[in-house]
Amino acid sequence: QVQLVESGGGLVQAGGSLRLSCAVSGRTFSSYAMGWFRQAPGKEREFVAAISWSGGTTNYGDSVKGRFTISRDNAKNTVYLQMNSLKPEDTAVYYCAADYNKQTFVHTEQYRYNSWGQGTQVTVSS
Repeated sequence: QVQLVESGGGLVQAGGSLRLSCAVSGRTFSSYAMGWFRQAPGKEREFVAAISWSGGTTNYGDSVKGRFTISRDNAKNTVYLQMNSLKPEDTAVYYCAADYNKQTFVHTEQYRYNSWGQGTQVTVSS
């Protein structure tokens, strides 16, 4: 098990940018693929982005492709989500999640991720 703590959320105007961070402690960070998910009010939690343990593979949800970038720093046990060109529909609680997976591919399904952070609120005003 690992412990995950998200930070970097806040209020931003449409068109602006935010960078979320997720600090991971516990077991070996580099054994985990990492993902970001989000849940808007009244909606189900959805996949945003994922990155393999090495950083060599990434995957994005259709609604964020070309605007969001996931990255990781294994020396700092941290995964990031750079969010650009934010839209009001990006407003949600964003969750970081860990998947014990040393394969080259990444999962998009929530059930694959067995450790979750508490979430950080992102609000985009129009």
